[in-house]
Amino acid sequence: MKRIGVTGHRTIPDGCLAHVEEGLRSALGGHPGPLEALSSLADGADQLFAAIALEYGAELTVVIPSGDYEDTFRDSRGLAAYRRLKDRATQEVLMGFPRSTDEAYYAAGTYIAESCDRLVAVWDGLPARGHGGTGEIVAYARALGKPVTVIWPEGAARD
Repeated sequence: MKRIGVTGHRTIPDGCLAHVEEGLRSALGGHPGPLEALSSLADGADQLFAAIALEYGAELTVVIPSGDYEDTFRDSRGLAAYRRLKDRATQEVLMGFPRSTDEAYYAAGTYIAESCDRLVAVWDGLPARGHGGTGEIVAYARALGKPVTVIWPEGAARD
């Protein structure tokens, strides 16, 4: 079974969304045999990746950073999408952190990087804004020798 993980920004500018969706479809589509998708289901890239992976028939493994993770969602729409996707997961991995901290996010991101055959990064190429951010997880995966597919429109800036 091929295992593809995701790391990415929680906010994707509207002008980038079509490019990101097309890139995710390209990264997830056309794989012979079974596929497992690993995601923390955060707003933005993680949820979009998981939804597309499920469309392609992948098994979804959800990596939950902390016990209070649901409290971190900014709005009810993101939380509802998280719950909907989580309910469709084949497997759930709960990291041992009671609270959502940078350490918890880093642990979830590194778990995904270690567990996948390829990492898909919805990433603007800039350094992470905090410990456990996208840039740091990309660097970690690359240090492990994992192939990383970066999806982001050239020249586009994130908020």
